[in-house]
Order: sequence, then C-alpha cells, then structure tokens
Amino acid sequence: MKIEQIYTGCIAQAAYYLESNGEAAIFDPLREVQPYLDKAAKDNAKIKYIFETHFHADFVSGHIDLAQKSGGQIVYGPTAAPEFEAIIAEDNQEFKVGNYTIKAIHTPGHTLESTCYLLTDENGKQHGIITGDTLFIGDVGRPDLAQALTEELTQEKLASYLFDSLRNKIMPLSDELIVYPSHGAGSACGKNMSKETTDTLGNQKRTNYALRADMTKEEFTKELLDGLGLPPAYFPQNVMMNIKGYESLDSVIEKSNIGLSPKEFEAVANQGDVIVLDVRHENDFVKAHIPNSIFIGIQGNFAPWVGSLLRDVNQKLLLVIPQGREEETITRLSRVGFDHVLGYLNGGIEAWSNAGFETDSIKSISPEEFSSQLTTNSIVVDARKPGEYEAEHVENAVNIPLDTVNENFQSVPKGDNFFLHCAGGYRSVIMASILKSRGIHNLINVEKGMNGIKQTAVNCTQFVCPSTKK
Repeated sequence: MKIEQIYTGCIAQAAYYLESNGEAAIFDPLREVQPYLDKAAKDNAKIKYIFETHFHADFVSGHIDLAQKSGGQIVYGPTAAPEFEAIIAEDNQEFKVGNYTIKAIHTPGHTLESTCYLLTDENGKQHGIITGDTLFIGDVGRPDLAQALTEELTQEKLASYLFDSLRNKIMPLSDELIVYPSHGAGSACGKNMSKETTDTLGNQKRTNYALRADMTKEEFTKELLDGLGLPPAYFPQNVMMNIKGYESLDSVIEKSNIGLSPKEFEAVANQGDVIVLDVRHENDFVKAHIPNSIFIGIQGNFAPWVGSLLRDVNQKLLLVIPQGREEETITRLSRVGFDHVLGYLNGGIEAWSNAGFETDSIKSISPEEFSSQLTTNSIVVDARKPGEYEAEHVENAVNIPLDTVNENFQSVPKGDNFFLHCAGGYRSVIMASILKSRGIHNLINVEKGMNGIKQTAVNCTQFVCPSTKK
C-alpha cells in the first residue's frame, strides 16, 4: 500500500494517490489527469474511485475527465448534488481499495457537503485522514463561500457547523493520525495555513488555534471570521463548474493552442471584449508590451491572480507567452476555469515589434533611485497585503492590496511623482499594468519592492507591539 501527496505549489493544492493490491483511488484531482493515469499504469493498478472532499471553489477539479478516462467512480459526501453520475456516500460509509478501507466522515462547515476520508490499512490500523478544506495545517476552512450561492447559509451558521464537525468528528480521533489537507500556505481557502503540508492530528490539537479544547463555539466563530478577507470573485464560478461539469481539458487545449501572426492577433484583439494577457517575466514586460495588455507572470502564483483580478471565467483571452510554454499556460488557466483562450502571439513581442505595431513600457527604477527621488510630495502606493504593510512600510505610503485594486481603483491617488511597489516586484507590475489599462500612465515602478527599499536610506515605519501596563 502507498499514499502519495501530489502538491501543486502555484495554487497551493494537494491531491492524493492511494494504491493497494492493484486498485487505486485519487482524492481531489487537478484538471490535468494524465499524471494520475500514469501513476496507476506504473503500479499496474486500476483507478477504482475518485473521491471529492467537496465542491472546490479555488480550482476546477479533474474528477469528470478522470472518471471518463479511467472508469473510476466519482464519490462525494452526504448532501452533495452534482449534475453528473456520482456515488453520494452516507456518513460513515466505507469503501474498499485493495486491502485499504476508506471511511467517509461528513464534516459540514466549510461547505455543507464537506467530507473527510479516514484511511485504515490492511491490519485495521487507522493511518491518516484526508481532510479537504475542513482542517488545514495551522488553520481550518473558511465558512463564507456558500453564501455566494445560497444566502441563508451565512458564514456564522457554517462556522457553527464547522465547530461541531471538528469537535465531534475529527478531534476524538487518534493523535497518531496523519492529517492530509487539500491546501497549504498561499491558498485563499484559509487565512493562517502553515507552509507544512502534513502533520499529526495530535500536534494540530496542540498548535492549531481552531482546535483548542477549551474554546467555546462563540470564541471559535469570532476567531475564525476575524481578519477573513473577501473570497476571490472567481470562487463561485469554479464551484458551479465543479457541480455542473465542464469541457474536457483536451478540447480546451486543442482549441486554444493556436499561434497567431501579429496581424491576426491584432484583428482578434480588436473584436471587443478580449483581454491581452502577458505572462512573461515582469522585467520583460516593463521594457516592452502591447498597449493596454495585462501582466500576470506565469512564474508567480499565476492562476489564482488571474482568477482574482480578471474575475470572469468566460473572459476571452489572447496570450503573450514565453516560447515553449504555450500548453503549460493554457493548462494552468484551465485550473481556475479560464477556458476561453483565443490564441497566442506567434513569435512573441519581438514579432509584434518587427511587424511595425506599437509597444508600450513602464518606467521602472531601482530602490536606490527611488530613495534619491522620493520627496515629501511623492505619492507611494504599496500593493502588498495589509499584514505585510502593517509590519513595515514606507512612511506615508498608501496601502492598496493588489487583490482589491478593482474595487479601490477610484481611491488610487492621482498626481505626479507616483511610485508603486510590492515586496519583490511581481505584484507591483501586475497593478501597474491594470492601472495603465484604465488610464493612469504617470506611475513609476520600484524594482525589487520592499525587499530592496529597506536596504536604502528611505524612512520606513515598523509595527510596534503596544506595551502592557501593569
């Protein structure tokens, strides 16, 4: 028997492959399913079940494609109502995979259908529990996602359900169990996840704020909801794709992986309701890019930023891509449901320029230049998260987190001597591209962000913990 975590860092997501005695099960698969098929073939195993912990919001699962290609049966927990063939397990229902037993434990709270899967080996020893978004390492799942689909399912009501699920279903289990969650640090499905992606349940009982033994339901709800930002706008759309079904990834790649000449690219871009998405490195984008294009570099947390900032999974896209990464880019977009790529620029920005088409650029300066140019009249916008800003920031800087730029566009300060930075240079270029596409052209990007700025003489304000008077 073996169980393997398959972790995808760019979306902070973990799928699981379990194999025993010639049978296999996949838990929460990604949209691209060939790696799971390859693993099963290597082990001479048949995929028997595809277990889903819940209807995912932050990515489109590969359950439907995998079922069609492997013959495995899709399994959801109680109350799930998918619009395709699936087994809807009862609470505590058991499934056999080779010599292993998998028990479905209904744990509503993150969503109503959320279910954990308890793994018991051939000797009757409980080995681990796949917890989905019910329990993370250092955190638990946010309870505010269902409200976008059903108003009566308030975050307070789901938080109450989650408290009961954790206390009555998870915490009584053995401390020796290995916790296998669906996400790690960087996911928007929680607020305090550890960079570790597995742990023992006993250690989580000791260290996870949400599992304190003396915690009341009211205290749990308050701490869980405190500081919980708004979920990304694409989350409800991904939920519906996971419920209703979606186009095969093979078909998406086939229709999208089309190289266009500069002239063809321009013609499609001018059809309206099309966004040109440039996924090259930020250093290349600032030097030359197609006017009004949006930058989101593939080397960063690409897909979640696309979902958070472009929002509508039906948005038509044209791509500017580093050569050789065309299929990768289309696949990673599909992970969050963006299936409407109309093609990519053949030959990249060089071909565009050589064909005589106009390019734009972003003024970008070093931290040392920023230090010398900064005056009391300067406008400084910090694109980092509020917690990063509170820890340390340039004096008098305005904090507009990147994921709020669409809502807060009208709050962006207007005027000359306008500098923009983040932590390392990635997010600030994304924000700069969005602001320029909406008519703000006088901004100056600060390379290396706060990491570089704090090495200069620029005055920074640091968080000071309030003293406690005795």
